[in-house]
Amino acid sequence: MRLKALLTVTIMLLGTSLGCIAWETLTPAATLPPSASQLPQPTPTSIPELPPVVTLSPEGALLELQSQVEAVYAAVGDSVVNIAVTSLAYDFFMNPVPQEGSGSGFIYDAEGHIVTNYHVVQDVTDIQVIFSDGNMLPATVVGSDPANDLAVLKVDPTAHSVKPMVLGRSDDLRVGQFVVAIGNPFGLEQTLTFGVISSLGRVIESPEYNRFIGEAIQTDAAINPGNSGGPLLDLEGRVIGVNAQIISPSQANAGIGFAIPANTVRRVVPELIATGRYPHPWLGVNLLDLSRWAETLQAAREDVPNEGLMILEVVGDSPAAESGLRGGQRFINLGNVRRFPVGGDIIIALNGVPVKTYSEFSIYLELNTRVGETLSVTVLRDGQEQLIPVVLEERPEQ
Repeated sequence: MRLKALLTVTIMLLGTSLGCIAWETLTPAATLPPSASQLPQPTPTSIPELPPVVTLSPEGALLELQSQVEAVYAAVGDSVVNIAVTSLAYDFFMNPVPQEGSGSGFIYDAEGHIVTNYHVVQDVTDIQVIFSDGNMLPATVVGSDPANDLAVLKVDPTAHSVKPMVLGRSDDLRVGQFVVAIGNPFGLEQTLTFGVISSLGRVIESPEYNRFIGEAIQTDAAINPGNSGGPLLDLEGRVIGVNAQIISPSQANAGIGFAIPANTVRRVVPELIATGRYPHPWLGVNLLDLSRWAETLQAAREDVPNEGLMILEVVGDSPAAESGLRGGQRFINLGNVRRFPVGGDIIIALNGVPVKTYSEFSIYLELNTRVGETLSVTVLRDGQEQLIPVVLEERPEQ
């Protein structure tokens, strides 16, 4: 009920500040309904008695919103933790020098599992989890997935009470929806920031080379170094994302932050807890993004489209090799590159969904396919479209 009242009042606020906007749709004169005097008049007993309309003043709306944000913090603040890490760097004389860092995380389940970003715990030698009451426990990494920038830690649940957070869904979010971020920016524990969802479906770079994270949530809630791994929450206190990245020339909040969506957490984290890793589907091809290289190849008299992914090489004993996908059939000199492979199949769609760039290809595989499934790959071969089924395997570890 609070959320409905909040939305009602938000509309009132917009109407108050933008009074020139009319919310009604005008009816063309030719289709105007009869006047009230022409309509049959109901008897008094036919008019239902309606309850009085309750509205909030702008001041009441702000108090309602403030109360909701306070309620979220009170309900879930104890489930957000500070993660203090130690890693080794080396000085000019190659002597090891310990370095300290920090990030955020949130309690995932009653067994003491904590979700954070992979980059928070990457290459560290020691991890300490600090709870909201100041108590500190050692933690170990039970699983990590660099491609999705997620990691799961574990603490002893008998050494400190753990209150799991509720994991929401990210497929029904809306731009403009109010959100709350809780974390430890610059080491300042239990910091809350407030904002809105600025955009949905963003593509951000993964910590793993040449990989991308799709369906990321963009928010203007302040996210700074140290917020990484902390939760992005809706006003019902559900985790809708894991704060991961910002765009800022100063490396501090500039109003553009990104969170890994909750649906990715739902898909990846159980695998990390069960096996320590997440099996990524793999085709087994080395690709050239024609959206970047088409003009260069066309200038070299190669007949290629402006978009699509040309297969340069098919990895031996891979799903692509078993299915008959073709890599480069001949070699040309391209600028300073000798023996550049060309003439391979050009991938233009996966399961009927067009893919124009490598990021679209990578994200489709990650979000929409699983190891063991059959993927229908549409390719251009010698100018003709062909549909080739490929049974996906798990991507080998690098």
